[in-house]
Amino acid sequence: MGKVTFMFCTLVIEMAILWGYANAQEQVGFQNLCLGNEKTTRLQVFVQDELGGENPTVWDVARSNITSTSPTSFGQVRVLDDLLTDGPDRNSKRVGRAQGLITSADLQVSALAMNLNFVFTSGQYNGSTLCILGRNPLENQYRELAIVGGTGVFRMARGYAITSTYSYDDETSYGVLEYNIYVAYITSTYSYDVETSYGVLEYNIYVAYVDASNENMQSLN
Repeated sequence: MGKVTFMFCTLVIEMAILWGYANAQEQVGFQNLCLGNEKTTRLQVFVQDELGGENPTVWDVARSNITSTSPTSFGQVRVLDDLLTDGPDRNSKRVGRAQGLITSADLQVSALAMNLNFVFTSGQYNGSTLCILGRNPLENQYRELAIVGGTGVFRMARGYAITSTYSYDDETSYGVLEYNIYVAYITSTYSYDVETSYGVLEYNIYVAYVDASNENMQSLN
């Protein structure tokens, strides 16, 4: 009877998706984050809030049973995709979009629960985002919201934003909101190519087999 050799192969695939970075660069970058190379910046942007007209950028997505009779529109949920500009005029330079959800969340006064992302599409912050959360009491002249995070340049961002109503036209339901943002974030030594959306797929493949004739494990790694 001939020699019988039993081969057992184990294939283990470890896949890491690294968008824009090699593995070594990612490790160095994360170390820099932990070391705390922090920078602070003040930004001023304007949100072009189109509630009406031919091309509104704010839309209702949900209402509660009492929204229509509530003096504060309690339970109204809206989604927005507003234009961000560097000046109050709607024809000012475009710097990004303000996207997110706003909810009328106070039974007593007009106040919104805000969940916003400022998505920057030009300049030195192109491809980066800031996450803004908090309570927005609309009757106050100045309202403070929290900066709770960010991406791109603004990784591990923290800070606050002071917002106010720059102007509002009742006839067209068009408003301009001013945001003064004070943010601290972590700088790093690597970069990300937003224009090419370059991604690296890394596959670490390990193959092993057993030779039953001598029971020795050999690795093909």
